[in-house]
Amino acid sequence: METRACGKSSLVLPALGLGCWSFGGGAYWGECDQADADAVVRRAVELGVTYFDAAEAYNNGRSESSLGIALKGIPREAVLVGTKVSPSHCYPHTLPAHCEASLRRLGLEYLDLYMIHWPIHPHSIRHFTDDKAVIDNPPKVREAFESLMALRAHGKIRHIGVSNFGPKRLREALEVCPDIVIDQLPYSLLTRAVEGEIFPECQRLGVGVIGYMTLLQGLLADLYPSLADVPPYQRRTRHFHHTRCELTRHGEEGAEDETNAALAGIREIARASGLGMAAVAIKWALANPAVSCCLVGARSVRKLDENVDAADDPLPPATIERLNQVTAPLLAALGNSFDYYESRANDRTR
Repeated sequence: METRACGKSSLVLPALGLGCWSFGGGAYWGECDQADADAVVRRAVELGVTYFDAAEAYNNGRSESSLGIALKGIPREAVLVGTKVSPSHCYPHTLPAHCEASLRRLGLEYLDLYMIHWPIHPHSIRHFTDDKAVIDNPPKVREAFESLMALRAHGKIRHIGVSNFGPKRLREALEVCPDIVIDQLPYSLLTRAVEGEIFPECQRLGVGVIGYMTLLQGLLADLYPSLADVPPYQRRTRHFHHTRCELTRHGEEGAEDETNAALAGIREIARASGLGMAAVAIKWALANPAVSCCLVGARSVRKLDENVDAADDPLPPATIERLNQVTAPLLAALGNSFDYYESRANDRTR
């Protein structure tokens, strides 16, 4: 597996990492058998997919617990583990305890990467808690990152990162903590808004990027005959009309025509290239020089093997350009906001 440096930092990640949101099972992804998780993690290590990504919010901590079980017996130095703390837990008196809780669930003595899951401000925080005292008096950015640096000094974490931070929020964080190594961002053929401002800013500032939603939760894996067949939880982004799922928050008309057209164009290009849609999507994402690592999920060893095979043999430049062309109308329709779960007016990344 190819490895890539994260910006100007010393952290080096495999080009493909394993997203572990489904581990532990829950309403969003359904049941996840621990034996399957164990097998996927072992196979990932064999293939050089040695970065594993979780969060305390995923399945109420069960993702971390399941990953911790799967990692048992694997030499610690053979893997890189990252997880995320919710912005509502970033007070100096709460953040260390949440880090320790993640470490316990993972069965680890230290984290390779610890990220703040979303920017620290009231609108972002209200998606993690309904405690009015926390929403009205959110953690202070300076204190949050000073707490992270203290955890690093005590050996609890090795690298500090952020997730879903737009340019303004990233610069604000870097003023306190100049050696942030990662901004984890949504990036796929159907979620290209990050190309506009935040990718160039990350490159200018020397910050690496972990791309998530590489296959947009199955849409780019060609799993669904139509948008109506997509499971409800995966219909909450602005690609879909807000009536597609009662849990949808964005309230917008969506971009279903453009999404369908983009999927049809990608499918045609994949067929002409003799590749599956998922392979094309992974190869395309890996071609961007701003990307340090792309996350893929896998519920089985077979799916993991297919995703890893896609990391070989890059796409020809002409194919990449054609993919950019067929997805450009969707990029224009969705706009420059990369919070795909909220309306553009309520973008949490800003």
